[in-house]
Amino acid sequence: MTHPAVHPTLAKALEARGYATLTAVQSAVIEPEAEGRDLVVSARTGSGKTVAFGLAMAGQLIEGERVPWLQQPLGLVIAPTRELALQVGKELEWLYAGAGARIVTCVGGMDPMKERRALHGGAHLVVGTPGRLRDHLERGALDLSELRVVVLDEADEMLDMGFREELEEILDATPDTRRTLLFSATMPRPIQALAKRYQKDSLRIETVAQGEAHADIAYQCVSVNPTDIEHAVVNLLRFHEAETAILFCATREAVRRLHASLTERGFQVVALSGEHSQSERNNALQALRDGRARVCVATDVAARGIDLPSVGLVIHVELPRDIEALQHRSGRTGRAGRKGTAVLIVPFRRRRNVEGLLRQAKVAADWIEPPQPEEIRGRDRARLMEQLTEPVEMDEDDRAFAEQLMATLTPPEIAAALVRALRTDLPAPEDILAAGPRERAQDAGPRAGFEGAGWFRINAGRRHRADPRWLLPLICRYGHVTRQDIGAIRIAASESYFEVSARALPAFRKALSRAVIAPEDEGLMIEGTPGPPVPGTPVQHRPRPHPMTNRPPVKRPGRGPKR
Repeated sequence: MTHPAVHPTLAKALEARGYATLTAVQSAVIEPEAEGRDLVVSARTGSGKTVAFGLAMAGQLIEGERVPWLQQPLGLVIAPTRELALQVGKELEWLYAGAGARIVTCVGGMDPMKERRALHGGAHLVVGTPGRLRDHLERGALDLSELRVVVLDEADEMLDMGFREELEEILDATPDTRRTLLFSATMPRPIQALAKRYQKDSLRIETVAQGEAHADIAYQCVSVNPTDIEHAVVNLLRFHEAETAILFCATREAVRRLHASLTERGFQVVALSGEHSQSERNNALQALRDGRARVCVATDVAARGIDLPSVGLVIHVELPRDIEALQHRSGRTGRAGRKGTAVLIVPFRRRRNVEGLLRQAKVAADWIEPPQPEEIRGRDRARLMEQLTEPVEMDEDDRAFAEQLMATLTPPEIAAALVRALRTDLPAPEDILAAGPRERAQDAGPRAGFEGAGWFRINAGRRHRADPRWLLPLICRYGHVTRQDIGAIRIAASESYFEVSARALPAFRKALSRAVIAPEDEGLMIEGTPGPPVPGTPVQHRPRPHPMTNRPPVKRPGRGPKR
């Protein structure tokens, strides 16, 4: 391929690999304005980031047509997991083969003595995980004094996994003149702080416009009774019949339980969690790659860095704790331009929490009913018909056997036997109870009559022993409203949230503006708020003077809850 900004040696490697054009992120990192500068790159998962930073590093690694020989490494790539590091190493090997680059990988689960011998023999590029790299650095096996460029791949994942100290120790051991390339799917505050500390005059590159990050992922939410969660998982797997599906659970025990249940039902399933050894992880991933398994049950941490392009379905069996977890989980599908589906299984009582989480993540999701057995059987029939009507090439043996079948059985009998044979490996769908009136009320979002209601915050929570029996009359007294005008009440640790019906809002706000706080309620504060906080979002408690009394909250309101 020809591209003016790609080094000729790397261009030959790309052409041999079948590259006709570059992806958006690959083109962006080699633009003239990015040359030689520190970069902070945010790009869609599966968009070719490994080749992107491989191209970006060429100016620091290649002199003339080849990489110069030095005992110490010139480039360093840090990745969060063993699987991702090995994958990055393989990608860089073919990309830099023509330049004569020697690449050494240093990851947990491999022989450290063998890695040290490889480092002592000299390496142009070192690719590794934070823990193993720090170990080699502290033992003197890794010398970063001549380093010209360092890449932090999936930096947000490394910080989520608790590798901050390791990253800081490694970066502190590199020369100040080095170039730093930071690649991260999301840009939370810890990433911004890391970039500010270790980068100079960095260029921010975003190849995905706001609102397009989820374009290749169709989000769905399925509301179910908590007792039907496992049944919903079975029916979703059967309904979609994805080439590869990943199911996310919150704990090792949940992974173990769901893995056993799906195995018993006949699914080809593997498990990934912290209790599995590196050898077990390798076997599980290889089973997914070669098609011996089609379903993976995993925890968030265990699935970090997994790159399986065949993943077409992600199921959040247990809900993600925050926006980053939602994005990282769902990002296992919809990779490299492929379409994917992410399904959140939502217990009836959690619907409003999930709606808030999706709203904060700027994700549009369709709320659907769980697939029922008849729907699944209909999909099965359509798939079987598609499979049977595909053109096939027959050799003489196949033709002879077909003639023998036709002479022995009637066409309807042949068709029935064929359908029965193809269906033997399909686990049976589960019956899921339809939502009753009580569940529908829990799942319906705002209560009837509370559409467009307003939310308010009061500075009293669980630690003050607040409960609805004390809060409700207090709210009604100061807001001049009745109990029927107060909707949901959410009690948090240090504060509580409540909603007021739309018809009562004007009078409630007017009454608050004129209210005089009684001496026994000194320090009480009520103020408007967009709504209760979304689970996983940190809440900053900043006591402020109450607008009605201009007095700061006190430790112990007279009749209020005790602190």
